[in-house]
Amino acid sequence: MKTLFLFLMATGALANSLYAQLSVPNVFTDHMVLQRNQANPIWGKASPQQKVTISLAGNVVTTQADAAGAWRAKLPPLPAGGPHALTIKGEDTITIEDVLVGEVWFCSGQSNMEWPVANSYGAEVEIAAANHPQIRFLTVARNGTQIPQDDIEGSWQVCSPETVPHFSAIGYFYGQTLNAALGVPIGLIDNAWGGSMAESWISRSVLEDDERYAPLLEHWKSKTQNFDEAKYKAFLKRFEEWQAAGRPEPSLNWNDTVHPLTGQHRPANIYNGMVHPLAGYGIKGVIWYQGESNGGRADQYRHLFPLLVKTWRETWKQGDFPFYWVQLADWGSEPDEPGENGWAELRDAQTQSMDVLKNSGQAVIIDLGEGRDIHPRDKKTVASRLVRWPLANDYGYDLAYQSPRYKSMQVVGDKVRITFDHTSPEGLYSFDTAEVKGFAIAAADQKFIWAEAKILAPNTVEVWADSIDSPVAVRYGWAQNPIVNLYDRNGLPVTPFRTDDWKWQSAGKAID
Repeated sequence: MKTLFLFLMATGALANSLYAQLSVPNVFTDHMVLQRNQANPIWGKASPQQKVTISLAGNVVTTQADAAGAWRAKLPPLPAGGPHALTIKGEDTITIEDVLVGEVWFCSGQSNMEWPVANSYGAEVEIAAANHPQIRFLTVARNGTQIPQDDIEGSWQVCSPETVPHFSAIGYFYGQTLNAALGVPIGLIDNAWGGSMAESWISRSVLEDDERYAPLLEHWKSKTQNFDEAKYKAFLKRFEEWQAAGRPEPSLNWNDTVHPLTGQHRPANIYNGMVHPLAGYGIKGVIWYQGESNGGRADQYRHLFPLLVKTWRETWKQGDFPFYWVQLADWGSEPDEPGENGWAELRDAQTQSMDVLKNSGQAVIIDLGEGRDIHPRDKKTVASRLVRWPLANDYGYDLAYQSPRYKSMQVVGDKVRITFDHTSPEGLYSFDTAEVKGFAIAAADQKFIWAEAKILAPNTVEVWADSIDSPVAVRYGWAQNPIVNLYDRNGLPVTPFRTDDWKWQSAGKAID
């Protein structure tokens, strides 16, 4: 009897191990939004070899779980609409209610993308008016790990005064405009983490395959191997006491509070924990606001950021989907004299990315920052500039979407004429004062001084300084917090630029 009992227990355990309850990741929940007019992947787990049937809006798709119990299928394209019920049948039945079909955007980056509606200018009015049942949110919980994950924490929510306060302000205002302009449901996935490094958003295998990142990976290998948990906790306590005391000198480094194993700085951490689980979910595109944490490594960012975009596009398998980002805002002390600056270089690296990335674009906000706070509160204007890109490029609206950008220079005597692309017929103008501010000029000695400037034509500015007879280079807005006032008549600020190719201060810098 005892032998029979043990046999029955063993076979029962085996049967239970072979049976897996039907499940889907948390990106598939009530109130979700599917991308319209394209086939949308759906995936999950079941018992090995189990037949799985998915039904939506009269369409039925059948697939089979593999030997490990993983299954995947594609839902046929649907026009905008809903609500629908999504039914998944295997050993069990899952029904996902209130599914809409519309436009889905992935909202990612660091704290300025994460920054909530509740902490933005005009929050009380915006929250009171946030009755938009066709706008849906999914906020992805922070998760940093070296092990690729299959799921995230989070669930879709309907936009309302109760749900909007803690959602990404830029994401919400961006989606609000799209919903009003297009008249279709909008799905917004808030996948951001304050203080994150760009390398944490890229898979480790991709970084390992590129020798340019070997010093960075070696640095992190040493840092994690020598990690002392007790020492780390002691520093956190000291940091908290320092903050409570009003941050007396000497100052402590906030970056040292980031956990080196599970934090948002370690290469591939966020990719594994927050991108990999969602990769493949049907989206229209990505909006991105990040770069502050890489401000000291702008030269590296010139290839690191395009690599991030390329990696995501390859992972999603949706081709070159739209990828639009926000250029760094102005922040910190205004400069007394022209000089080199890491944030100015980072902005230029962001601008250059448009030249190497298809279907990409940049919103310039050099005028919207706040000197004493790295988090400018006017997120609505940021979103209104960013949303011009998809409205013009993806949805057919005839409107200006790109800030004027440096095209060419011509030395005429002791002056330099700068020509811009992407100006309107009405041309350039100087905001607030007749004096054009923000230009610096240099001779062959590479020493920049402040310059005078005047608008000669709708797309041309003349720049000079009385003390320079033979100018060779011009820069505009080249500082962390430059004083600038040159705009196009459509209200878009001129993109900061340099005409020279002189060596950056961040050249060759692989780690912080």
